Amino acid sequence: MARNEPAGLVASLTAADASTPMSDPDVLVLRQKVHGMAPELYGERLRERLPDHDVAVATTPAEERDLIRRARVVTGIDFDPEWLERAENLGLFACAYAGTGHLDTDALAEAGVAVTNAAGVHGPNISEYVVGALVAHERQFRQAWENQARNHWEAYPVGELYESTAAVVGLGAIGSALVERLDAFGVETIGVRYTPEKGGSTDEVVGFDSVHSALARADYVILACPLTDTTRGLIDDDALASMRTDALLVNVARGPVVDTDALVSALRDAEIRGATLDVTDPEPLPDDHPLWAFDSVQITPHNAGNTPKYYDRLADVLATNLGRIEAGQTDDLENQVR
Repeated sequence: MARNEPAGLVASLTAADASTPMSDPDVLVLRQKVHGMAPELYGERLRERLPDHDVAVATTPAEERDLIRRARVVTGIDFDPEWLERAENLGLFACAYAGTGHLDTDALAEAGVAVTNAAGVHGPNISEYVVGALVAHERQFRQAWENQARNHWEAYPVGELYESTAAVVGLGAIGSALVERLDAFGVETIGVRYTPEKGGSTDEVVGFDSVHSALARADYVILACPLTDTTRGLIDDDALASMRTDALLVNVARGPVVDTDALVSALRDAEIRGATLDVTDPEPLPDDHPLWAFDSVQITPHNAGNTPKYYDRLADVLATNLGRIEAGQTDDLENQVR
């Protein structure tokens, strides 16, 4: 099969012609689960938004193989390049994750298959996670829960977010949504991004060449950036040395953005106040890892992106793109990565 013309995207996704069986699905939902949610739920959300389209949900490997051969759009987490040999009608793979580093996007592009991702669907839920983590740290909820578990009544000192400063590394959908919510708490924000000339909703925007200055001024350092050559190991010994001793680190990006050994050393030596880690390196975090032992560290199992609205937001993006494709607007797909 040789399909390397972008124009094939329009032909494969417009209404079926007389030579195309009506049973060929417009959209196929793969069997892969997202955040423990059944793909059937994703299919329901898509049918609500695409009542005039055929949406199929594969339940077995055999169904998956058969439906991939006939589907115009496939959506899920992963896509095996070997499927391209039989995907005769495929014009779009809508990845259900924001990250697409696990996909062979070159093979998909060579086959004339566009690729989109789930960028933007995490803005509300992950930003709420970060705000909750900051409030929990400042109001000492962990101490409160421990006291309650012991039926122990004792006051303790707390802090507040008002008039604090947060350095937000990454001003994509998540970082921007977070900045909006921090503004309501009276938090001053410094954005760190690759292209500071683009500006942003933060009070100040700097580039990665000024990241140490941002770290040195921040009460909270919040990582919401993609994992790239620039950000891998960004928070290392040197960066932690630039942070204030009363600063909190929050990582909702990817585990390798932080040098784990350097973080453990900084926590042991009280070089920073604490951390909230939804992602770690390694991941899952071994049960004997030293990070578990710190009272000043909150750890969640890569769960900040979990939300009951996930499939709703994914379905909104896919339905929008299907409408654009059928209108011939193949150069204007939302979240297109290839």
